[in-house]
Amino acid sequence: MINKREKRKRIFYVPGIISLVFIPLLCLYSWYRKDVFKSEGCIDIYFPEKSFTKSNLESIKRNYQVFNFNSSEVLESKDLKNLQTVLRKMNRENDTINGVQIHLGNKMAYEVYVRILDILAIEQMPTYQQYNNDFFVLMLPKPKADKNLREITPITCGYWEANKEFVLKERKEKQFQYVLALYKKYWYLFLAYLGIVVLNIFALVKFNKTK
Repeated sequence: MINKREKRKRIFYVPGIISLVFIPLLCLYSWYRKDVFKSEGCIDIYFPEKSFTKSNLESIKRNYQVFNFNSSEVLESKDLKNLQTVLRKMNRENDTINGVQIHLGNKMAYEVYVRILDILAIEQMPTYQQYNNDFFVLMLPKPKADKNLREITPITCGYWEANKEFVLKERKEKQFQYVLALYKKYWYLFLAYLGIVVLNIFALVKFNKTK
């Protein structure tokens, strides 16, 4: 005789549902109101003495192509793209005859200034100088390669994005050297661990054969 299976009554724990659903939503709303998810950043900028900057610029002769910016980033988007294209070509060809002069108008938005710095960092322009309301960007002749000398990577002081690739590469190399030093120092521990693993595998195979 088969007993008839009775359906169990589903139990809903209302306080538990409220805790699982509404409390996380209230937390997200509270964090959103307090701008917890909003990220902010800053750029450190250093301006050398005007006399020093002027003397440096006057000592280097270039045929400068001028870009004028005097509005918002939206209105200047086309000129910003053209600027990036020109800088990319100049850096790729190591053009030491021409240069770029970027004029900052009185009505130019701050976001355009930040975008110009971003473009200089993205295109990895090694040499640029701001003098008054102008940026002067140029390429310097590259010295002949000497295999006996260590490669020199230019660093843009105070600007993380420009040096990010180099810094991360340095950190990765230091971490690799640190791990390699640990392996060399404690090689016998790793060898003993490997031996234990092999011994356990051998014992397991032997146990299965005799079972």
